[in-house]
Amino acid sequence: MSRVLKELNIAKGVEVSLANEVITVKGSKGSMVFPLNSSVNMVSGEGTVRFEPKNAEEKNVMALTGTAKAVVANMMKGVSEGFEKKMTLVGVGYRTSVQGNKITLNLGFSHPVEHVLPEGISAEAPSQTELVIRGIDKQKVGQVAADIRAYRPPEPYKGKGIRYADEQIVRKEAKKK
Repeated sequence: MSRVLKELNIAKGVEVSLANEVITVKGSKGSMVFPLNSSVNMVSGEGTVRFEPKNAEEKNVMALTGTAKAVVANMMKGVSEGFEKKMTLVGVGYRTSVQGNKITLNLGFSHPVEHVLPEGISAEAPSQTELVIRGIDKQKVGQVAADIRAYRPPEPYKGKGIRYADEQIVRKEAKKK
């Protein structure tokens, strides 16, 4: 059987419903909605959800089915556990602080960089050089982390910049005379 057509188990405390081709997932951390493509059908069972193509002969319908399954799986994980991205600031004088929904970054520019967080995303700074982005929407958490990293991406010679905690930077050797 194709991995696309396998069933998703619904976690405890999570409710998945379909109305007017809109999937709603509710859990302890909040709720999310996703518009289902008209060529994909959602079948609910006892504690499981399965996605099937309405017409398997149609081009790209299996891709749409797999995408719907992956998005709903991420939504179920998000409303029950949540997602987080850990980031590290590497460089002399590089530091961060969080006040409410605003992150202030000192990255060696002549001015501090302020990044306003979108709704549904929270941030925490365990230390001056660490930053943790949290939320229930996996795409939004990843996009906010990418936006913050784009202010000063890690450079390959000294390794300075903002990097993900699990990211490996391939270092280059300096130019020789």
